Amino acid sequence: MTSLVRRIGAIATLSAALFGGLALAAGTAQAATTPVPDTTLEATVIKLTNDARLKNGCAALRTDAKLTLAARAHSADMVKLNYFSHTSKTDGANFVTRAKRAGYTGAIGENIAWGYRTAETVTKGWLDSPGHRANILNCKAKAVGVGLARKADGTPYWTQVFGSI
Repeated sequence: MTSLVRRIGAIATLSAALFGGLALAAGTAQAATTPVPDTTLEATVIKLTNDARLKNGCAALRTDAKLTLAARAHSADMVKLNYFSHTSKTDGANFVTRAKRAGYTGAIGENIAWGYRTAETVTKGWLDSPGHRANILNCKAKAVGVGLARKADGTPYWTQVFGSI
């Protein structure tokens, strides 16, 4: 009888360990695949942009709601109409016009990108490109807005708009 109790106890302990391990692994896998909200990614791009600016002698940018609105609208437009350009396919508007429509009158630059899945990779991509880097490190810029929109398959489209006021 004692050996039977030991076997049942051992089986119960082993079962608990196995099922406990599976539950932990499933929870870990779910946490690893939970998508980061787009607003968090947008904020991370701004943080990384400001880190680069500070390292290069420029002041940090403040987040501007109107520039953010313009950036998000342009990213959404590119996704909806399946294009990639600084000029809107909807009406031919450029970033200055789009920023004015959003209520911001001092837009001075725009970066766009697609396919970069993280804030880190899109920011690095821009910093590795001379023209985009120049926008990020333009010390005349005072404000920024970042917009991220995704295609149905998850492909991200990014817009970063810089302002002077």
